[in-house]
Order: sequence, then C-alpha cells, then structure tokens
Amino acid sequence: MSALQTFQHEMDEIAKQRTAAALGDKENQSHKASVEKGKAKDEFSSIGDSNDTLEIEETFLQALLSPAPSDHDRARDLVASLITQNFGEYVFRIGLRPPQAKLFTEELSDDDTGWTGVARTEAEVKTITEKITTVVEEVGGKTSVLFSNHSGKRHRASLLLRLPPLSVSQTPEANPHTIMFDVAVWVMLTLVSGKSSFLGVLTRGGLDDGRGRARVGLFRHKHEIETGRTSSIGMEILGFGPDGNPILPTTAHSQDVDVIRREKLGWEEISIQAAKIVSFSDLAGHERYLKTTLYGLTSGAPSCVILIVGGNAGLIGMSKEHLAIALALGVPIVVCITKIDMTPPNVLEETIKQVTKILKSPGCRKTPVFVKSMETAVEISMAFGKDRLCPIFLISNVTGQGLDFVRTFLNLLPSSETDPEKFPIDQPLEYCVTEVWSVPYVGKPPIGDPDSISNDFQDLLLMACIVNSGVVKTGDAILFGPDSNGNFQPTVVRSMQRKRADITRAEAGQCVSLALKRVRKAAIRKGMVIVHKETQPKAVRQFEGQVLILYHNTTLQKNYQAMLHCGAVRQTVRIIDMDAEHLRTGDRAKVTFEFISHPEYIKEGQKLLFREGRTKGLGVVSRIVA
Repeated sequence: MSALQTFQHEMDEIAKQRTAAALGDKENQSHKASVEKGKAKDEFSSIGDSNDTLEIEETFLQALLSPAPSDHDRARDLVASLITQNFGEYVFRIGLRPPQAKLFTEELSDDDTGWTGVARTEAEVKTITEKITTVVEEVGGKTSVLFSNHSGKRHRASLLLRLPPLSVSQTPEANPHTIMFDVAVWVMLTLVSGKSSFLGVLTRGGLDDGRGRARVGLFRHKHEIETGRTSSIGMEILGFGPDGNPILPTTAHSQDVDVIRREKLGWEEISIQAAKIVSFSDLAGHERYLKTTLYGLTSGAPSCVILIVGGNAGLIGMSKEHLAIALALGVPIVVCITKIDMTPPNVLEETIKQVTKILKSPGCRKTPVFVKSMETAVEISMAFGKDRLCPIFLISNVTGQGLDFVRTFLNLLPSSETDPEKFPIDQPLEYCVTEVWSVPYVGKPPIGDPDSISNDFQDLLLMACIVNSGVVKTGDAILFGPDSNGNFQPTVVRSMQRKRADITRAEAGQCVSLALKRVRKAAIRKGMVIVHKETQPKAVRQFEGQVLILYHNTTLQKNYQAMLHCGAVRQTVRIIDMDAEHLRTGDRAKVTFEFISHPEYIKEGQKLLFREGRTKGLGVVSRIVA
C-alpha cells in the first residue's frame, strides 16, 4: 500500500505537468486570469475566498446588530455577497468555534484551549439567528439551523444560508452564483455490506425492515430482484430544498413493496423543488461486475466515493481492491459502517479497528473522523478533501441511526463541477460519451425541414455525459469519434437537456444530454468524444504509460494483453514494449501499450487502470506514440 501511495503522488505530478504542457503558458495565464476575474465581481468578492472569514463575519454581525438603517442595508449586501460568492449557499457559524483537532477526535470540552471567534450568550445566539433569517429572506434566500448547542458555557450555532435557483430551465443559463448544482457521489462495495438498502433508505426516506425492503425500489432488472445483487450502475438522486430539508416522497413510510417501487419522485419533481441535488451511482460490488464498477469510476467525475462496510463482516472480498482503486484515482473517500443494529458489540469494535488501521496505513494515510454529532457533520463537510480527512459514519438502515448525519454531510458537500481547474471553461470543447440512447422524436426537426421526411437517420440522445472542458451550444457544428478507422465525423447539436429541462448552453463540469442531427445509433459508442469542428482531434493507436503492478501471480512480459480503463475508454490493449525484461507485483515501469481493436481518443496525463479479471496495475499516460 505504501508503494501505491508513493506512485499515486508521482502520477499526480505527471498529470499536472502534462496538462500544463498541453495548455501552454499563454493559455494557462488566460485560464488563471478568467478565474481571478470571476472572483472579483464586486467590492465583496474577497469574501468567498478569504482565509480570515472570522473578521468578515464579525463585520457583517456589527452591521446586522446596528440600529442604523444604512448598516442594515450594508448587512443585507454583505450576506448576499457571502452567499453568491459561495455558489448559492453559505454556512454561517455563531459564537465560538471549537478546535477541530479536539472535535474530530471526540475529546472536545468547554475547558479546552484553541476556541476561536467571539463568545456569545444564549440570548445573543438566538437574536442573531432571528436577524440573519430576516435579512436573508429580504434577498430571497432561506435560513435553516443546522445545529445549536446551549448545554455548556460555549453557546454556538451553525446556520445554512441558501438561495433557491431561478428555475430548472434557466439554471444552466443563470448567474453562476445562483445555480443549482449536482454533487456526484459513487457508492460501492461488497455484496453483504447493504449499500443498496442504504441508498434506498437515504433517497426514499422509509426505513428498511431488515429483509431488503428498502433496496427493492433501486433494482433495474429482474435478476437483480431475484438475486439481491446490483449488476448495473443504478442512478439515484437526493434533492435538498432551499430550507436544507431533504425532498422525499410522500409514500416514504409505506409497507407495500409495489408502492415503494412505483411511487418515487422523478428528476422533474425533485428539480423543481431542489436548490441542491446529490446524484448517487450505485456501483456493483460483486467481483463478477468489476468491469462495470471500474467503468463507472473512471468515466465519471465523482465528488467522493462512499465506501460501504458491513459492521458484521468488515473489509472483505473486493473491499480492499475497491479502496485501492479509489485511492489510485485520487477520489475523496467516505466510509459508512452499516448494520450496527444487528452486529454484536465486540464484532463491531473489531470492524472499526480494522477500518481505522487500514485508513491510517502508509498506503492510505487518511485521518479517520467518526461523525457522531451534528456539529461534527457540519465541520467535516467544510474541511473534507482538504486535510486528507476521511469521515466515518456508523449507521443502521433499520433504526435510522446516523442517517441524519449522512444527509447533513451530503447537503453541505461542495460540488466538483464548480472547480475551474478540474473543468476549465476557457478550453476547447471536450465531451465524453458514457451512455448512448436512441429516443423517438427527440430533437425532431420542424415540418418542412428536409430532415423531417428522412427515415434513414434518427436523432440520437447521449445520456448523462459530462462536459470535461469548454462550452457547447445548440446549433454548434461538432465532430464525434474516433470510429473503427480513427476518423471523426461531423454533425450538429440539434438540442440539449439538463435535469430533464431544455437548455441552449452547457459549460464544463455540467452533466447534459445532446440530440445529434442525422446520426445513426450504431455510429456512436461509449468512449467516443465530441469536440468542436475547428478542433483537430487525433485518434491514438499506441501510447506510453508509467505503470505500477498491483498484483500478478506470475510475470508480465511483452505481448501481455489486458482490459484497459482510461476515462470513458474501455478496450483490450497489448504490451508491445517496456523498459524491463519482465514485471512482477510491486514493480514500476515505462510501458508502451497498443489498442487491439481500434484507435481511441486519449490524452497525456490521463490516469489508467488495466485488469485481467481483477485489477493488475494502474498508471498514467505519459506520451502519445502513434
């Protein structure tokens, strides 16, 4: 595991160098300038990114508590800027803030040193809460109390200030500070961990009966219902309203299995009410469906991975491999230990020790934080991903214990789609195809259009694909490919949808669907990319990668074949050259791969995994050969 972690750092450095080289100094400067421009839109632009938020919040509180009308207007402007500069939501903390080192280790005491902020009385906390609620409502927002503590002498509270989106259809077109955005979360692990039941309870609201009732509504195929195994990437969403409450169906507590499967909120219903949406991908945990899990992890852009561990079983089977894959891809990790209601205390204690030991090991180097209070859930969501923290939730799908902490954490988790470094808007368009669907009458041309009487072609809908960079608009002339010969074909974007609403423009980081003009379904496959017509994309047949062999029971030599996962690309490759005679477990090398079937579109700096059954190695694309 230590070799894996060291190699992970090396891969990240190579990826950064290759990305910087691809952008060029001039474009890099332009990208940085655009980011800075977005941060300086008004006199309060430094609020969202300042390290000294305590001083800014105190300035706001002074204006808020002042009786002067002018100060009230100033407080309103300040709170509006606080919210908008943080993409439509802001966590405002009143009173003293506890030292995180003590809070996260469950050793917090009122007598501890290291508290920051201004001490408030219980009456002051309540008064400030009421005044903030009033001023936020004046700017069209909502305030919800995440938690308050008045039991000791350190009175404090945390408030969620949130602006609702303008509308579902206007969301992608609206000011970027008032958008409704997604948080992509991938849920995976072993067959006996209860991850599908966990998702069912989390998104539907009703508790499980201990016999799998909650998971029934998530299954998509008959064999999944019969076996209880997830074999496909199931998509579920959980919406949170402007008031911070989860949006759940009215039949959440029904005992009828058919009602649970039938009566669920769709995208349209949730999007209309939601100010924030968390998208879950229920990845298959069984070894037989490892290729599905790997495709989901490499082709998407998750904000985090939720690792589900059964309290009565611990990290077994595919668990450790899934953990290694998430670490290799650099995705933040959240651990949920389930079934605590049925697990004997001594067994649960052993599972907790095992998980803690693995997270602290040299290969992971994570700091486990057990979330057992609402205050911890709020604080960890704000610090998550910055200091190698790994939240651990102890939950029960039957009693509901710990589920409120998970929902609060997800409600406050920032979206990766707002990261300009991960999804640069000012770069050329790149749109990876991960799902292909042909939908009748989608993007149908108007009567009189020559295309409307042609039966040779169908408009095609590409579902749930992420814009990796750039901007795409309806009517844009684009290229899609590569095909089996490595060529790219021209077409036009007929129409677009996001959150089931028609839109005319989409930016990097957003998940959108495109209807293409006069394209056969057979001409599109997973792994293809869409770029602007002015771009000159190149299909790759051979490339060089820096790789680390995770495990192989013999040796790897030239002509070894394996299944490669690189972004949305999934194809068999052959090793045609390497800087060593043979490779064994733990070895690193510079390896040249060749695609067996047809060329693909990949770039330097992309991370890769290759497997033969189980995962054999990982690495990064270091050079394009041909």
